[in-house]
Amino acid sequence: MNNKKIKLTDLAKLAGVSTSTVSRALNDNPLIKQETRDKLQRLAKEHNFSLNTAASRLRTQKTNVVAVIINLDEQTEQSISDPFLLKVVSEINLALNQQGLELLLSNSIMAQDDWANYFINSRRADGIIVVGQGKNQTNIENAANAGIPLVVWGDPKTPSNYPIVGSDNYLGGLQATTHLIEHGAKNIVFLGDPEHGEISERHRGYSAALASHKLEQHVVSIDITSSSAYQSINQLLREKGLYFDAIVACSDMVALGAMKALKERYVSIPNDVALVGFDDIAMADISHPSLSTIRQNTQYAATLLVQKLMQQLAGEKVESQVIDIELITRQSSKR
Repeated sequence: MNNKKIKLTDLAKLAGVSTSTVSRALNDNPLIKQETRDKLQRLAKEHNFSLNTAASRLRTQKTNVVAVIINLDEQTEQSISDPFLLKVVSEINLALNQQGLELLLSNSIMAQDDWANYFINSRRADGIIVVGQGKNQTNIENAANAGIPLVVWGDPKTPSNYPIVGSDNYLGGLQATTHLIEHGAKNIVFLGDPEHGEISERHRGYSAALASHKLEQHVVSIDITSSSAYQSINQLLREKGLYFDAIVACSDMVALGAMKALKERYVSIPNDVALVGFDDIAMADISHPSLSTIRQNTQYAATLLVQKLMQQLAGEKVESQVIDIELITRQSSKR
């Protein structure tokens, strides 16, 4: 070609395909075969052609962007740097990219109260994926009532007017606690905030396991951070001594914070105190001792979250869905 700027139609003629095929291929749309995408992307590069995505979006009235909101409670010190949240967001990003969509990351504090206006009516995004139900679901409910495409990572057994994808948190709490009881634990502390969406179900599972074995509850309500767990365990040991022989932690980061406090006071894990977390982040396997935990299938969950959002964008009605969990036993709970 000469120095004249090549157009989409020119590229389509060169390749012998339609303009829509070229457009989809350059947007890496999975509807186009990978071989065809690669060929057209190489051709575009050879001719210094770049798709004007802004103009394309203006024509279709679509942004091809999905807002992912980390729904943090106002009082929490938990942040996007939490390894589990990073893992979930990373999996969602990959699932979105595979559908030719981009991710706009935000949090509930930045988005304030009116998510429908802030993200959808202002044309920042086509739909919203919320990570975490938290203690207060008002903003999520308001967004759902506004009729915007919305799906939530949380506890799918929660009655709601919006679709939720998430693990069987009740079963996870039940399995973690039962596992500790079967290994001889009798005074088991639950470390987490029972008022929090997903954690309330984990606590319910913990309570059910104890009740079935006629054991007493020991609940320590804390923030979902390792530092909060570290401080709480230190305070417990100072004020009450070592009255417990096991801990069910609401997350792996909470479990690791508790583990640090116990090790600093030369409490043997698992001989003196056995420990089970929740999530199965990478650090669980490489901690010393390695951490028993409840594994959440975040990769499958991310695929479902994106799938359900796209179904809503297409005008379909979708339902909540429960993801299977798995108890992973490691050194921290094997006596």
